[in-house]
Amino acid sequence: MTETTLCYLEKDGAYLMLHRIKKKNDINEGKWIGVGGKLEGRESPEEGAKREIFEETGLTAERLKLRAVITFLSEQDDERMYLFTCDQFSGMLKECDEGVLEYIDKKKVYELPSWEGDKIFLEKIADPEQPFFSLLLEYEKDRLQRAELYEDGIFSKLL
Repeated sequence: MTETTLCYLEKDGAYLMLHRIKKKNDINEGKWIGVGGKLEGRESPEEGAKREIFEETGLTAERLKLRAVITFLSEQDDERMYLFTCDQFSGMLKECDEGVLEYIDKKKVYELPSWEGDKIFLEKIADPEQPFFSLLLEYEKDRLQRAELYEDGIFSKLL
């Protein structure tokens, strides 16, 4: 199982989003997502998230908050993703070689082309008081087939 990170950097009521339009053979091609990527070597999720944020944006994360663990199941590859938000960072935003970076109002991120399951976790992390949760998302091709949420000791089948 591949381990990855994804982070939504927050500034002035907006998330820094990456429109994936530059990378060849990209499973996320054309979609808007946060910044992140695969863990390397013996990196912790926090180390990997900070490294990916810097590599993709030029920004240095100063305060990360681990919000959830998302498990993706699909024909291509199963993935465990550590989902973070970051509300304190420094540096100058740079151009990303994987796509276009843009701050998008948090209320408008749901309107952007993205994975169906992303809307589930984006809605949950919109609440700063949302406790840590775990989410399983199973895809068949590009269609969400199963969504299961575990939070506060309660299991919920969403789809």
